[in-house]
Amino acid sequence: MAGGADPEPFKISVPEEAIEQLKQRLSLTKFPSQLESARMWDFGPPVSELKRLATYWKDEFDWRKAEAALNELPQFKTTIDIAEFGDVEIHFVHQRSSNKDAIPLLFSHGWPGSFIEVSKLLPLLRGGDERPAFHVVAPSLPNFGFSSGINRKGFSLDKYAETLNKLMLKLGYEKYITQGGDWGFWVTRAIGRQYPQSCMASHINMVLAKPPELAKNPLLAIQHAVLPYSQREKDGLERSEWFWKEGYGYNLLQSTKPQTIGFALADSPVALLAWIYEKLHDWTDNYPWTDDEILTWISIYWFSTAGPEASVRIYYEASHPESPSTATTWDRLRSWIPHVKVGMAHFPREISVVPKTWAATLGPVVYHSEHERGGHFAAWERPDVIASDLHKMFGKGGPCYGVVTGRAGY
Repeated sequence: MAGGADPEPFKISVPEEAIEQLKQRLSLTKFPSQLESARMWDFGPPVSELKRLATYWKDEFDWRKAEAALNELPQFKTTIDIAEFGDVEIHFVHQRSSNKDAIPLLFSHGWPGSFIEVSKLLPLLRGGDERPAFHVVAPSLPNFGFSSGINRKGFSLDKYAETLNKLMLKLGYEKYITQGGDWGFWVTRAIGRQYPQSCMASHINMVLAKPPELAKNPLLAIQHAVLPYSQREKDGLERSEWFWKEGYGYNLLQSTKPQTIGFALADSPVALLAWIYEKLHDWTDNYPWTDDEILTWISIYWFSTAGPEASVRIYYEASHPESPSTATTWDRLRSWIPHVKVGMAHFPREISVVPKTWAATLGPVVYHSEHERGGHFAAWERPDVIASDLHKMFGKGGPCYGVVTGRAGY
C-alpha cells in the first residue's frame, strides 16, 4: 500500500443547512438585463432560461434524490501523501471486477465535469460476451467534488499526475491504462510522461496537438504537406477556430485571475449555474439535457468540499508552473510521449478537433475512431462510443490486447 490507511467506503451526505442556504441564496438572486437578439446564446445563457432553472433549483429540484442516486456508485475516500503538500484526501469511484483478467482503468474528468461522468460507463465496462472487463477508478481531482482543496500555490499538473498515480498504486494496480478528456487529457498525458512504467496505454476523447514539424516528425510533416484534409478535418478545424475566437474567454480569466471569478462562483449559485451551463450547452452536440441532469451537475460543484471556486485554480497552476524548465508544461504534453500507446476518439462538436497527422505527433497512436455526432463530454454524451473504443483497443485482436491485466487491490 502506498501511503496512509486503507481506503474507506464513502457516501455523500450534504448537511440540510447547506441545502437551505442554497435555496435562500437562490431566492435573493438579482438577474441581469437581456440584450435582445435572434441568436440569444451568442451572448451567453439567456436570462429567461437561467430564471427558469434557478426557480426549479429552488422550488422543485430534489437534491436528496440526486444524492441517493450518486450514492449507488461504489465510492471511497483515502489519503495520498503528495511531495511538498503532505496528505491530500481523495474521493473516488472504484468499480472492481470479479474477472481475474480485468484491466485497471483510471478515468480522469475535467472542468466543468466531475466523477459523475463515469457513471454511464460503469455498466458498459463489466465485460462479457468476449468483451474485456475493467476495474474502473474515477477520482475527484484535488479541488473538485469531494476531494480536498489545495490552498497553497504550486499544485501543478505534475502534482495531479502524482496524486492519481499514487492512488492507483495504493489500490494495488502497479500497471494500468487511462481514459480522459479536457483536464483528463492533460493529467493522463502527464501520467504517461512521468510514470511510463505504470501507465501502459491511454485513450483520449479531446485531442490537442500541433501540426507536425519536419525536424521532429519528418514523415508526418511530409504527409501533412502533401495530403489534403478530409471533410471531417476541415469541419474540425472550423470548430476549433470557433472555440478559440468565441468560446475561450473563460480560460483566459481562469488562467490569469482565478480568484476574481472565484468570488462570484463561491457566493452566487446562479453565477455558478450560468458559468457552467454555458459550456454544457455550447460544448455538446445538441445533447438533450434534462433540468435534473444540469442541476445535479452544478450541485456537485456547489456542495463540493473545497467550494466551486477551487476548481478553476488548475488553469492558473498549469499556466504558471513553479519550475518551467523541469515542469510538465503544455508544449511537452502536446508533444511525443514514447512508450505509452495512444487511442483516440474524434467527435465533431469537441472544442478541439484536429487532423489525424496532428494527432499522430502525440505518441505511438494505435487506434482512431471518428463519429458523426458527439461533443466535449463524451463519456456522458456517447458512453457507448467510449466503451466500444476501449473494448476494441484492449479486447482480443485489439492493438493493446494483453498490455496489462490486474487485480482488485484491497
